[in-house]
Amino acid sequence: MRAIATVCLSGDLRTKLEAIARAGFEGVEIFENDLLSFDGSPEEVRQLCERLGLAIVAFQPFRDFEAMPEPQRSRNLKRAERKFDLMEQLGTDFMLVCSNVSPQASDDMERAVTDLRELAERAARRNLRIGFEALAWGRHISDYRDAWEVVRRADHPNLGVVLDSFHILSRGHDLSTIAKIPKEKIFFVQLADAPLLEMDVLQWSRHFRCFPGQGRLPLKDFMAALAKSGYGGPLSLEIFSDAFRAAPADITALDGLRSLIWLEHLGQHGIADIPVMPRHGAWSNAAFEA
Repeated sequence: MRAIATVCLSGDLRTKLEAIARAGFEGVEIFENDLLSFDGSPEEVRQLCERLGLAIVAFQPFRDFEAMPEPQRSRNLKRAERKFDLMEQLGTDFMLVCSNVSPQASDDMERAVTDLRELAERAARRNLRIGFEALAWGRHISDYRDAWEVVRRADHPNLGVVLDSFHILSRGHDLSTIAKIPKEKIFFVQLADAPLLEMDVLQWSRHFRCFPGQGRLPLKDFMAALAKSGYGGPLSLEIFSDAFRAAPADITALDGLRSLIWLEHLGQHGIADIPVMPRHGAWSNAAFEA
């Protein structure tokens, strides 16, 4: 399934969803800020997506959860239950949990394991699933391999790992572990490219991401490792970009879909180099030729 996060586009949530559907995406990640600013209920968002033929593949993000001291831990679990209520209203069964960036977070991995297992158990009672993602700037968990280790140790069927190409490639992490993760434990994959810049990774991520093929991250290597795992779930674009937020939503959505098609083509035909694609509409059919 080809999907895109609402954070990629300009406009209000209704405008974004309509542009995503017109472009031809099958799924959408609902970014919480977009939902908060929507002039309707979560049920109305679900109904709108149903009319547009869009599956809500994820609700995100749930931040600063694992390895917190009390009373924050108990508060976080109550906060999670409220998010579960919201997910049920939206009609989605999947929530993305980002690794903790709080200075209060402990570096005790076993506490993180216990917390994620508890969260997954609560989610299971409501037939929901949790995906854990390592942010490149996470306080103690900033490497996808550590996120996977937490998921592996927690050993809960409703908990899996989320792989994000930007968070992995921006840090230059070795990709070989991806192929070793059981495909059923990779719950979700997010894709983004970026130019090669020497700057703080948080600022790099928040302002300079781009669609696959428009930057210089080694996405071919990432996709090759992912293919070895046997993953067959959604591929979703998550792009934080000042340029995209200033551009018409329809054009950005169409470019996003083309980038996913190009990336799939890259994996199928083994193109040696990732070309820099022109932004916003100036795509050539030559980019898709074998």
